[in-house]
Amino acid sequence: VGETKAEMYATLDLMDPLLPRDKPRYLMGVGAPEDLVNGVLRGIDIFDCVLPTRLARHGSALVLGGRLNLRNAKFERDATPIDESCTCSTCTHFTRGYLRHLVKANEILGHMLLTTHNLHFLLNLMRQIRKAIRQGTLQQFATDFLAHYPAIK
Repeated sequence: VGETKAEMYATLDLMDPLLPRDKPRYLMGVGAPEDLVNGVLRGIDIFDCVLPTRLARHGSALVLGGRLNLRNAKFERDATPIDESCTCSTCTHFTRGYLRHLVKANEILGHMLLTTHNLHFLLNLMRQIRKAIRQGTLQQFATDFLAHYPAIK
C-alpha cells in the first residue's frame, strides 16, 4: 500500500521465483486493467479490488482506451453506449447521455449500471488473458494491450 506501480511490479518480480507454482497467488487491492495484465505476467492468479465500484461512484467507465468520465458535459446529449462493442446490459440498453444524467443527479441506478459495465469489462479482460495463456500468447497479448491502454493514476 502506497508504493508506486514500478515498485509493486519490482516486488512481484522478486517474489515470483520464491513462491510455489502449485499454489494460488493472491494480490489484494489491485484492480486497474494494466495491473491485472502485469500481475498475471508475474504469476498472480487471484485479484480483488473495489476499483470497478469506486470508478462507478465517481461517474467513470472502463473502456479499451482508458476510462470515460461521464460527468463531463460533452456526454450530455450523447446517444451512444459507453462502448459500442460491449455486450453488457448497460451498454445494450442505456446511452452515455442517460448515464451522465443519472450520475449528475446522484441516482443510485447510475452507479449500479456503471458498476455492471466496469465488472463486465474486467471479466472480459480476464477471459482474454486466460485465452492467451491457453494459446501460449500471453506476452504478445500483454504487449498489445499495454501499448493501447493508458495507466490509471
